[in-house]
Amino acid sequence: MAADQKTQNRHRANADVEVQVLGPRALNRALLARQMLLSRVNLPTLEVIERLVGLQAQAPTAPYFGLWTRIEDFHPDELSQLYLNHKVVRIALMRSTLHLVSAGDCLDLRPLVQSAHDRGLKGTYGKRLVGLDLNELASAGRALIEAQPLTFNELGKRLGERWPDHDPSVLAAAIRVLLPLVQVPPRGLWGNHGQAAHTSAEQWLGHPLSSESSVEKFVLRYLVAFGPATVKDIQVWSGLTRMSEVIKKLRPQLAVFRDEHGRDLFDLPDAPRPDAQTPSPPRFLGEFDNMLLSYADRSRIIDEAYRKQVFTVNGIIRSTLLIDGFVSGIWKIQREHGTATLSIELFKQLSTEDHCAVMEEGAKLLKFAAADEKSHAIVFTS
Repeated sequence: MAADQKTQNRHRANADVEVQVLGPRALNRALLARQMLLSRVNLPTLEVIERLVGLQAQAPTAPYFGLWTRIEDFHPDELSQLYLNHKVVRIALMRSTLHLVSAGDCLDLRPLVQSAHDRGLKGTYGKRLVGLDLNELASAGRALIEAQPLTFNELGKRLGERWPDHDPSVLAAAIRVLLPLVQVPPRGLWGNHGQAAHTSAEQWLGHPLSSESSVEKFVLRYLVAFGPATVKDIQVWSGLTRMSEVIKKLRPQLAVFRDEHGRDLFDLPDAPRPDAQTPSPPRFLGEFDNMLLSYADRSRIIDEAYRKQVFTVNGIIRSTLLIDGFVSGIWKIQREHGTATLSIELFKQLSTEDHCAVMEEGAKLLKFAAADEKSHAIVFTS
């Protein structure tokens, strides 16, 4: 072997030795710190939403619980007013799923994920859209939803009048991909269960989509909220492909670690990475919390043994309870005869200290979610 080759191998071996390995607990504490779950923050609601790069929002109330568990003294009216003032919107973004994001992020991020939306449309409905001019369809859809916000059912019926040989639901689904549709209030407001009606982001926000969106900035923002992470993690979160090329460009400015399986983990050099033994209080997460959906390897937040109890066969991601930073149960609130009951299904036995802490946090949750009920109760099920 040539001398210079031996030198290169020695340098590579030395570099490997120097790379720090981060286990699930270390990754868990890094995640909790960035998600504002080690301690609640005193920050404006809009700033928290942007720091998180949005919150998953298939369930209309889920973002409210996500913000309550992260922000000190959060009140639901704070988010409702942001909806009404056009400061935040609900729109399909990462993984083609519904997210709550700031107006600015809506305009900036939507163009970045268009390729993933297009890929999903082709895979799911491609054969059923054969013969359609998609530009013509998009133009017709835009005219309809900008004249008046419409539900998908209403939109499909009106498009079906022009294209009677195509399934109206497929036509509406295509418009969701072809155009940046936002859901308008009262959908998403606390205590209101209005139907999901849609208009275009441009119409609702009064600005065009960004023409200068940066995928590199997109990835860096993911690392701020979710790092350290592998390339595959980034792809799972974003729904995009070829992220290894983006990381290759960013690598000179990133810190590199390894997980216990030898995979490279990328992060911002100055991002918080607390000690693995940092105390973590109980936290109640709402449905579809992004922490459960933003990694290829979820071991930093949930044990695989509990996956089927949280991820249902029909696509629901249940509300979860974190104990010592990890998913340890699921919860729901039921109302009956003037009493709001927090039902907690635990996946493991709690210590006396953890039980008391869960009871205290659960009482706060009931006060937030069901202040109008005469009485509150907490029950544990198995």
